[in-house]
Amino acid sequence: MAVKEKKTEDTQPKAAKAGTMKKTKTEGKRLRIELVRSVIGRTRYQREVIKGLGLRKINSFAVRKDSPETWGMIKKIPHLLKVESLEK
Repeated sequence: MAVKEKKTEDTQPKAAKAGTMKKTKTEGKRLRIELVRSVIGRTRYQREVIKGLGLRKINSFAVRKDSPETWGMIKKIPHLLKVESLEK
């Protein structure tokens, strides 16, 4: 005797349906990250972090979401960057 699986059309979590999902404190905030020092002579790891932030040359900048992941990357190379907070 086989058991039939019940198919449901619910693809969203219950919290999303009810509209009770909480917003984070940093939602909507942005960071302007600028490369102010050269990557010449830096370690490979530091160059990869800069590339991950979307920076290429001195004085280039990127606008990123204010999140713990972004801040973790910034804290690895604070001596090379200038960071400004942009409010919406």
